[in-house]
Amino acid sequence: MESTIAQKLEALMKLQEIDSKLDALLKIRGDLPEEVRDLEDETLGYQTRKNKYLTEIEELNGDLKAYANAQKEAEKLIVKYKEQQMNVRNNREYDAISKEIELQELDMNLAEKRSNETKARIRLIEDELDKINQILAEREEALKEKKAELEVIIEESREEEKQILAAREKQVKKIEDRLLKSYEKIRANSLNGLAVVHVSRGACGGCFNIVPPQRQADIRDNKRIIVCEHCGRILADVESPVAAHK
Repeated sequence: MESTIAQKLEALMKLQEIDSKLDALLKIRGDLPEEVRDLEDETLGYQTRKNKYLTEIEELNGDLKAYANAQKEAEKLIVKYKEQQMNVRNNREYDAISKEIELQELDMNLAEKRSNETKARIRLIEDELDKINQILAEREEALKEKKAELEVIIEESREEEKQILAAREKQVKKIEDRLLKSYEKIRANSLNGLAVVHVSRGACGGCFNIVPPQRQADIRDNKRIIVCEHCGRILADVESPVAAHK
């Protein structure tokens, strides 16, 4: 059976009451959930940087081994060529071997230079790692404290939140999908979480702009769902002057 406009508005108002209770409950937690998320993101960021530096150090240590091996290989060849130089038969052979020795010495010097540059880079990274480890330890401690603080607050209201969510789930089933989506969209764009409001003292209960008398009459008729022309909130009913002044 198709619900009347009045029934649809009543269902939306009940959902709004439930959501407002949930908002009030979550408001008690203040900025803690956001602070926890920020600290988690920050901690993850520092951990990612730390892992990147550790990987780079591992690669650089591999380079150091390669440079050390290159130096040892060059030293062996120099010894070998010098021995050969002792048994040359002419100046041409002597000069050829001398050039090979020079090349190996250049390779040794280049390997030593690159090794020193790599060691300097490792020292810089290790300095950065020390800073990151210190910051990371501070952030992890702060995160631990904030999480514990948040958990205490959540635990205190866990049962109440569970009941509110159960009531919400039950109420949502009474509202058609199209209307529910509109409600959720309006609510998401509202700073105070109000999607359905009363007209009180001739004004919208959400943005407090004046609602013209004819529009108030249309709202009372319950022939169609009417939204505030200023804020887009659903105007559920018009409070009587007596109720508005209570």
